[in-house]
Amino acid sequence: MLRHVIEHLTCPYGEPSLALDGASLRCPAGHRFDVARQGYVSLLRGRSPAAADTPAMVAARVEVVAGGHLEPLRAALIEAVEGTTDSAGCRRAAGADPGSGTGERPGLVVEVGAGPGHHLAAVLEATGAEAGLALDSSKAACRRAARAHPRLGAVLADAWQPLPIRDAAADLVMVVFAPRHLDEVLRILAPRARLVVAAPEPDHLGVLVERLGLLRVDAGKPDALDRVLAGRADPVARRVVRWTRHLNHAEVTTVVGMGPSAHHLDVGVVAERIAGLPEPVEVGFAVTVSTLRRR
Repeated sequence: MLRHVIEHLTCPYGEPSLALDGASLRCPAGHRFDVARQGYVSLLRGRSPAAADTPAMVAARVEVVAGGHLEPLRAALIEAVEGTTDSAGCRRAAGADPGSGTGERPGLVVEVGAGPGHHLAAVLEATGAEAGLALDSSKAACRRAARAHPRLGAVLADAWQPLPIRDAAADLVMVVFAPRHLDEVLRILAPRARLVVAAPEPDHLGVLVERLGLLRVDAGKPDALDRVLAGRADPVARRVVRWTRHLNHAEVTTVVGMGPSAHHLDVGVVAERIAGLPEPVEVGFAVTVSTLRRR
């Protein structure tokens, strides 16, 4: 519900606050943003980016989550948020504070590129956080996210533009398989607040990448994250999560359809290549979950 997050929002045209006015949000300068009937609000300046998830991509992601294929990732995110990852076998960063978990109920949890909101909803439920804010550039995703949890508000926003959130408003920010404008992420994080980033490893969906021609993942992304944030955020913990699933051809089609490759691949060609896979096919998932703390 937007009422849980309004106090943390700002006008995309520079005003520092927004207030609910009937079925709209208004800023002191008179800018008005209508709340969609599905419960989200657009704070975009201009159109959604061309790379925004399509309704078909969002529906595919919902189906993959419902099938339980991302359950290990959900569990790893909750462990990272609650500060229990070191007991689950992760590599703790050198010099990190062993008492990384605060044990306190977070106020605002923000997910940048939240999609339909399933990861954020799980974290809200696990931590009892007061409110969650799902940001995404896809209208289809925001429609789903707005109804993902009673304490979750959804906002249409571009991750590469200034985020419509007050300085230091967030007790936790999550970025899961999504773009990240790190200067903006740090701006909205409260001092000593946590950033949790989940990114695919180079061998994520390896057999599908090789056989279907999916987009490849660059190696070294976690180390690059540390370099970019050096001096501004301290590594707390890092864990590589690996799991396998035996997927039939319909499930493979859905997994492919939810990711960025869906923007680039010819549907007919992909279907032909999937038909040539064994059924079921063993697919490996590999994700690095990094936890950092703002200085």
